[in-house]
Amino acid sequence: MRIGELARLTAVSERSLRYYEQQGLLEATRTPGGHREYPPATVDRVIRIQELFAAGLNSATIAELLPCMRDADGGPAADATPWLEQELIAQRDRLDRAIGDLARSREVLDDVIKAATNR
Repeated sequence: MRIGELARLTAVSERSLRYYEQQGLLEATRTPGGHREYPPATVDRVIRIQELFAAGLNSATIAELLPCMRDADGGPAADATPWLEQELIAQRDRLDRAIGDLARSREVLDDVIKAATNR
C-alpha cells in the first residue's frame, strides 16, 4: 500500500509516517516511480508505534524496543531480550509515577470544587 492509504488506515499523517521511516521505525520499498510502498502488516506496526508514543516513549527508545516486541501473530519476537523486560518495566514505573501525580492533582481539584460549591 502507498503512504496515503497507510495514513488513512491508521489516522496518522503522511508527514508522521515519513518521520517514522527517517527514525528507523518503518521500512518502505520504492516503486520505479519513487513512491513508498508498505506491506499490510505496517498498519499494526504504526498502531503499536502510536501506542508507544502515547505512553510517553521517544522515537529513539521505540526504535530500540520494536525489534524485540511481539510479532503480529502474538508470539514472542526472536530478538526479545532481558533488556526489553527491564526497559518496559522502567517505562511502566514512569507511567505509574505519572498516574500517581495526576491522581493527586485530581484530588486537589476535587477539594477546590467542593470548597467552591459549598459557599
